[in-house]
Amino acid sequence: MAGVTFTKQGHIGIATVDNPPVNALGHAVRAGLTAAVAQADADPEIKALILICAGRTFIAGADIREFGRPLEPPLLNTLVADLEASTKPFVAAIHGTALGGGLEVALACHFRVAVPSARLGLPEVKLGILPGAGGTQRLPRLIGVDAALTMITEGNDIPASKAQAIGLIDAIIEGDLLAGAIAFTEKLLADGTPIRRTGSLTAKVENPAIFEETKAALAKKQRGFLAPQKCVDAVKLAVDYPLEEGSKREYALCIDLMQGAQSKAQRHAFFAEREVAKVPGLPEDTKLRDVKSVGVAGPGAMGTGIAMCFINAGLPVVLVGLDQPTLDKSLGTMRKIYGGNVAKGTMTQEALDARLALIKPTTDYAELKDVDLVIEAVFEDMAVKKQVFAKLGKVTKPGSILATNTSYLDIDALAEASGRPTDVVGMHFFNPANVMRLLENVRGAKTASDVLATVMKIGKTIKKVSVLSGVCDGFIGNRMLAKRSREGMFMLEEGATPWQIDKVLYDFGFAMGPYQVADLAGIDVQYAARKARWDKLSEREHKANLVDQLFELGRYGQKTGAGYYTYDDKRKATPDPAIEALIAQHSAARGITRRPIGDTEIRERLIYAMINEGAKILEEGIAARPHDIDIVWLTGFGFPVYLGGPMFYADQIGLKTIYDALLKYKDQVGAEFFTPAPLLERLALAGKGFYDK
Repeated sequence: MAGVTFTKQGHIGIATVDNPPVNALGHAVRAGLTAAVAQADADPEIKALILICAGRTFIAGADIREFGRPLEPPLLNTLVADLEASTKPFVAAIHGTALGGGLEVALACHFRVAVPSARLGLPEVKLGILPGAGGTQRLPRLIGVDAALTMITEGNDIPASKAQAIGLIDAIIEGDLLAGAIAFTEKLLADGTPIRRTGSLTAKVENPAIFEETKAALAKKQRGFLAPQKCVDAVKLAVDYPLEEGSKREYALCIDLMQGAQSKAQRHAFFAEREVAKVPGLPEDTKLRDVKSVGVAGPGAMGTGIAMCFINAGLPVVLVGLDQPTLDKSLGTMRKIYGGNVAKGTMTQEALDARLALIKPTTDYAELKDVDLVIEAVFEDMAVKKQVFAKLGKVTKPGSILATNTSYLDIDALAEASGRPTDVVGMHFFNPANVMRLLENVRGAKTASDVLATVMKIGKTIKKVSVLSGVCDGFIGNRMLAKRSREGMFMLEEGATPWQIDKVLYDFGFAMGPYQVADLAGIDVQYAARKARWDKLSEREHKANLVDQLFELGRYGQKTGAGYYTYDDKRKATPDPAIEALIAQHSAARGITRRPIGDTEIRERLIYAMINEGAKILEEGIAARPHDIDIVWLTGFGFPVYLGGPMFYADQIGLKTIYDALLKYKDQVGAEFFTPAPLLERLALAGKGFYDK
């Protein structure tokens, strides 16, 4: 029974799973547990059985090494049936996490106990599937339909205290888990407590309309995702059918989802997020620089959010600003955000005070002399940033990492300005920095390997998804976004409206369209970014100056009540005929005859322009792998997860399809904008995709 050991303590059998690092349900574990149940049932001296796990966690789910290939029997469905059918009381003793198949195993046991720090959940929905080994059938029978629907459709794990409150576990064990589990089991035997098979219970539903109501809510909350809807159908099976029939139908639903496009995309995203943490050519044993304190230069919106990322992780921050009012505004923003958490009960006042105590506000750059990492987040102007880096190179200690949060500017130029180019790196956070998951780290021409390794690790420390990019205009994400923005502006000139373009991207799966985003972020911000990149823009982009016109009109977006849309006092957007008139006048002045533009053309020009630029980014080595591009867009720009990211999506629809469309738009829009990237052309004509090896 490799992966599982079986011992006896008196008349109690103990099956211990030991499959590092997370006791995943690989073949050895499944076979070992099946054998342990058979051995316990056959041994007249054994009166009860305990399932416990070695190491840092209970069974944390399926073995990802078995993904994509046929499983060897016993399958998980068979195992859980055997566990539940055991003729002797079976107790699951849980520590760490009991997730997915791990929780399905625990549900098949007759009783469950856990340490206070344990967490339990069924996260399958996040991979575009649903629990396929009875999870959707046993959980509602044990805790009721309402609670089960929430756990299964959201996929979030819950703490032991909540699990006990809803009846998922029977007791919380303080102290040694095995000793506590044995004591719990001995009491069951002494009291003559009958075996309670979860599958024999009745799924309780108080509101028969709960299924349709949940589906309607999910259609808004998880728009476009198929798996949450199917999870509701699966839970309803527990109400409508006995366990055996419901489980068969559950498994069929699971397999159908697993073979579908959405689950393939979501599983791709899951693995890609882990892949991007590994930097090709950077040894995993690269010695890291110590980072025990951080400086942030520039307490604006971005700097404030960046500082919060670090104090949230318990690291002290020296926050440098031009003047005291600027610093006071930054600290006030932090207090407001954390205060909202206190009001909601997700943070204590003591925790708020402790975090703010980690901030040292100052107007003196010399206060950065002892920090291990400093992140510059001042105005997006090369001259200003060069001045800051010249200061940082002098005031910080040798070996301190000097990072810039620039979105577009040349990091190598900033590195030279510092006088210490090997210490300089890009750490591009996304707004709001304390919320957005993406951290685009940027390797300069002279950035030291230990600096790269350190900032990639720091990203994990502050709970970001770190992706490494090379130096270019806009790096990975914004470079591709610029091409989408370009095509949007061109199509406004040619005949589209902002709300038509916004709707096409919303229907594609983005949370908001580009003009809704522009109004939210601020037309003044977009105007400044446009001016900063003026020398990089084509002549046609110079003339497509609708942003400039809105800025001159004082239409800055939501903050002024008008941008591309008009806004009421609740910031509800309404299409504005004045903007249609403005765009029509602009087109006429440019000599452009407006025409109807279909949704298909809008979608293709916006998305294919990005994909084409992604191919260039790959060929230039700015991104090492298509995974890096996909994760940047999934975590930083809201690309629909169920489509897997722009490069994965391109492979799914076929690069030849995209190539042919690019040639069409090359003739229509211009070779300057739609000539296929050499890499895309080679792959398309060879019948391959970006992910083909």
